[in-house]
Amino acid sequence: MNPTLLVVEDDEVMCKTIAEVFEKKGLRVLSAKSGEDAMSHLKKEIIDLALIDFRLPGMDGLALLKTIKEIDDGIMLIVMTAYPEVKMAISAMKSGAYDYINKPFELEELKLLIDKALENRKMKFEILRLQRIKCEEDYFGEMIGTGSAFSELKEFILKIAKAPKTPVLIQGESGVGKELVANAIHRNSDRAIRPFLKVNCSAIPDTLLEAELFGYEKGAFTDAKQSRKGLFELSDGGTLFLDEIGDMKPHIQPKILRVIEYQNFRKIGGNRDIQVDVRIITATNRDLKTMVEKGLFRDDLYYRLKVMTINVPPLRERREDIIPIVDVLVKNYNGLFGKNIKGLSDDAINLLYDYHWPGNIRELKNVVERACILSNSNTILPSHLPEELKNIKRDSKGLPAHGDLKSLSYVERSHITKVLREVGGNKSSAAKILGISRLTLREKMKKYGIEESG
Repeated sequence: MNPTLLVVEDDEVMCKTIAEVFEKKGLRVLSAKSGEDAMSHLKKEIIDLALIDFRLPGMDGLALLKTIKEIDDGIMLIVMTAYPEVKMAISAMKSGAYDYINKPFELEELKLLIDKALENRKMKFEILRLQRIKCEEDYFGEMIGTGSAFSELKEFILKIAKAPKTPVLIQGESGVGKELVANAIHRNSDRAIRPFLKVNCSAIPDTLLEAELFGYEKGAFTDAKQSRKGLFELSDGGTLFLDEIGDMKPHIQPKILRVIEYQNFRKIGGNRDIQVDVRIITATNRDLKTMVEKGLFRDDLYYRLKVMTINVPPLRERREDIIPIVDVLVKNYNGLFGKNIKGLSDDAINLLYDYHWPGNIRELKNVVERACILSNSNTILPSHLPEELKNIKRDSKGLPAHGDLKSLSYVERSHITKVLREVGGNKSSAAKILGISRLTLREKMKKYGIEESG
């Protein structure tokens, strides 16, 4: 993404000269003849650096500088003045200017100053990014888990995050946390300090979705009383997450393909291409391949979206993560509801393990919230859980009859719980029967959320 320079100068010849020089250096240059014109650009554009003449018609340079700092403190500001007075320079610096330059000046002098300012801005954002990373325990937000499937998912996210332009398609059932995965990709990438914007393609009528994505020019349609930026323009330099991409209407799909291929688009009613640098992440709970075969989704867009595909496993395939997720949720709800719940009884945990979780993590979150509200003690009991968890059909061996194979961690937890129950909670005896050390048993009990009774 090329930096954008805004030149605020009422001398048209100087404006044109500066624009020609810095456009050759790869900058995108905008010009304004007054402070009011400059403010108009600031409302529509993302500006990296502003070169402001101190003497302007209407709003003067110092007033404009102060206003810009209030709007966006990240913009680097350089003041030009034909009056090399110390007081004016000090006023500008105190108001937030990066530096100033006296007229008349050599273009080489201005080049060096602008290069330095842009480098300083880059370093400033890098420091902020590193500080953010250092302050956070991890880069996965609300994503929680300890099992092998979750570990593999995290490792894959970190690899994909290092390819900042590659489109990503996230597939998985409703409620598995596809948005959390998209957010983790963004936060672990070099785009972390830039915008992460999202839109649910199924939640917005198709007549409005195009305007939401691409924006529109004033007068483009009846209600377009002023120009508006779309999400692609607003997420320039960052990431745009298109959730439920499978519900996007066919007439918008080729326009999405164009942005991916060429990184440019036109607003509705616009007559010029707008260049952007946006990473596109999409997600769906639908089978796009089948939709392509049925002609319901464009094949060229599908193949472009699936350059990198992440399949987020459903909760029933990562049961070992249920207790770590529940522990975090209980802690959060304790604070929210003023409770002091320590955990779940073994019977309650077994019900959570046995359940099929068609609604995945979203459903688990709702179940735990309900249980925390109902519990009047420090333990969540089976009576606090919904009936569907307690009325699970079982086979002749007493196992859940929903037919899915058990994970190794599920079997291990069930066996440890059974042995502990047989020996009355005596950990030394249980460890001996299991053939592991007492310390290892404690670690596994903690991992699986098995209560230490005895």
